[in-house]
Amino acid sequence: MIDLHCHLLPGIDDGATDLDVSFSMARAFVDDGVVAVACTPHILPGIYPNTGPDIRSRVAALQQQLDDAGIALQLLTGADNHVVPTFVPDIQRGHLLTLGDSRYVLVEPPHHVLVPKLDELFFGILVAGYVPILTHPERLSWIKGNFHLIRRLFDAGVWMQITAGSLTGAFGGSPRYWAEKMLDEGLVHLLATDAHDVKRRPPNLAEGYEAAAARVGRDEALHLVYTRPLVVVRNEAPTAAPPPPKVQIEKQDAYRSKQPSSARQSHRGFTGPGDGSAVSGGILGGLRRLFE
Repeated sequence: MIDLHCHLLPGIDDGATDLDVSFSMARAFVDDGVVAVACTPHILPGIYPNTGPDIRSRVAALQQQLDDAGIALQLLTGADNHVVPTFVPDIQRGHLLTLGDSRYVLVEPPHHVLVPKLDELFFGILVAGYVPILTHPERLSWIKGNFHLIRRLFDAGVWMQITAGSLTGAFGGSPRYWAEKMLDEGLVHLLATDAHDVKRRPPNLAEGYEAAAARVGRDEALHLVYTRPLVVVRNEAPTAAPPPPKVQIEKQDAYRSKQPSSARQSHRGFTGPGDGSAVSGGILGGLRRLFE
């Protein structure tokens, strides 16, 4: 699996507090079946004043430390880019970061306030040639009265990334409801952990995969955690990715009720269909070559 949203870099935001936590998270990712993660610390003026060049330097340093420790996890550059009026020029000058220097960029709006003309900001990003990825829309408190905006952004070409913990109930009933609704309506492109540590918000992509599979089936769940993330890593056009399917809710509810409770529990060492050796060997090597 590939996780395109986590706070692995130590001491830079509200994620890993120090290198020991980063190492513990990295080992947990590997144990969970993740071969690559995008380090996406917050860039939020006045609170987390991180910059693209500094993040790049920190990712390179952490990658070297993981390699020296024998932890087989490929790191990608990126950022949890908060909404600012100068979003596009800030990407173009390298202050904000896309995912792995691709056309895909994480965009995080305020959680509790729907900023005016948010749709215009996203359309501006699209016009500039980038593919904005709206992070955890299911956790935004204003989604309840503005779900039509989520649909409109999706239809315009904005990608949607929901959090694994939302599907498992870790963030409460409301995020889980909206995450499942978005899956049912075919509005989700990516599943990510948004991991911050190993206890409160740990790497749990395999658990999220199982929860998604119980809702939309294993083929689509694999697209959420591997197929589409790989399109991002390779910087391929959005058309290269399989579109999210709309699910017949009544059929899915019947299917879901038949699933054993273990279907929603974490499965360590996830490999997905096929031989896990491809995950630990060929895929990781291929990812490294993409960024050499």
